[in-house]
Amino acid sequence: MAKSTITIEVEMDENRIPAEIFWKASDSTAENFQKATAMMIAFWDAADKSALRIDLWTKEMMVDEMGDFFYQTLMTMADTYRRATQQEDMCEDMKNYARAFFKKVKYRDLKENKATE
Repeated sequence: MAKSTITIEVEMDENRIPAEIFWKASDSTAENFQKATAMMIAFWDAADKSALRIDLWTKEMMVDEMGDFFYQTLMTMADTYRRATQQEDMCEDMKNYARAFFKKVKYRDLKENKATE
């Protein structure tokens, strides 16, 4: 049976706040650790019927980047849901929500940027 390993290293500052996040996958073509400024991992516990999550981001992660990160994550979650269930209508509902969310994020970014000028 084939096996794949994903390794995540998180360097923390003196207050235990993530300073840097690095990851590497055994099936990747990249030989070295890759740097990230945020990550989300979810596991499904079938026995408890609950999602277990690890959400981390570094001080480098900007608010506008977080909006982009969530938009892209929501869109790919919708694609994953479609592949798993073949429920096109639910996938489109999720993508419509993601687009509306992103529009609000970008409007807020624009409004806040004008306020600081």
